[in-house]
Amino acid sequence: MHMADALVSPAVAGTLYVCSAAAAAYSVKQVRMDADTKKVPVMGVMGAFVFAAQMINFTIPGTGSSGHLCGGLLLSALLGPYAGFLTMIGVLMIQCLLFADGGLLALGCNIWNMAFYGCFVGTLLIWRPMMRKGMSRAKITAASVTGCVLTLQLGAFSVVLETLASGVTELPFGAFAAVLQPIHLAIGLVEGLITAAVLVFVYEARPELLDSPDRETREGRFSFRTTMVVLGAAAVVIAGLLSLTASSLPDGLEWSMERVAGSAELDGAGSVYQAAGSIQEATSLLPDYGWKGSESAAGTAFSGIVGCAAVVALCVGACWLFRFFRKKKQYE
Repeated sequence: MHMADALVSPAVAGTLYVCSAAAAAYSVKQVRMDADTKKVPVMGVMGAFVFAAQMINFTIPGTGSSGHLCGGLLLSALLGPYAGFLTMIGVLMIQCLLFADGGLLALGCNIWNMAFYGCFVGTLLIWRPMMRKGMSRAKITAASVTGCVLTLQLGAFSVVLETLASGVTELPFGAFAAVLQPIHLAIGLVEGLITAAVLVFVYEARPELLDSPDRETREGRFSFRTTMVVLGAAAVVIAGLLSLTASSLPDGLEWSMERVAGSAELDGAGSVYQAAGSIQEATSLLPDYGWKGSESAAGTAFSGIVGCAAVVALCVGACWLFRFFRKKKQYE
């Protein structure tokens, strides 16, 4: 659901940049009060995991479309809404700047649509209320599916509103919403099941890592280190190998644009669009997750590994820069 620059006007893009920046600033303030030092490796490892998972587009049967994980709820169920939101920003920034996935002008919109709803709405309104009075695999699954469906619907509807406010006449409000919302309902269901599978694994392996009003204290099957190694290894395998099996069908947003406007490629004219495109062209060393001018599988695998490493470096670097988690605290 990464929006391209042509889908938003500079005014709408600027407004969503301000909204996303405000949410990020508040999140920084909240995370700086968190003393849990173990969230530093969790931010890096799970940020890399979400980056890798987003590389795999899964086919939506009978539609000619595909979808991919967003990951906001997954991150926030482990890190809380504030650290989860900042980690999602890191993932989206790496995708935008290094791989030209989503427009630079539209980055504020993409942060709002893909990160804000999953991290704040999904966690505060769905995940935490459902985790009161203890966790179970059934409750984790129900919260994951419900949260992912709801937040993906909100994100998709925001895309419709943003294109409407931007005056993109090729995508009329009613027709665009009627196509975009149902396809993202299906995508949300699949994302919910993937999210549930990962969170149930963590619940069995190291339950105290899950964010909840009453933190779990029972002993998990694995140590913290082993859990991180397993999730980190999964990220590498997904990015370096499983990404090669990703569906080539257009994602839900592109598919909806083709159905409504006849094309997924719209042009944004003006100096602002040109400037954003020039900056992104200079920073995107691996455009479209591959070597420039090449569609080789090796380029895709290399891009996946580099992307995971870049997300880890950015998340850990941000923790150092903003002085996150400086007070010592250990799980029993």
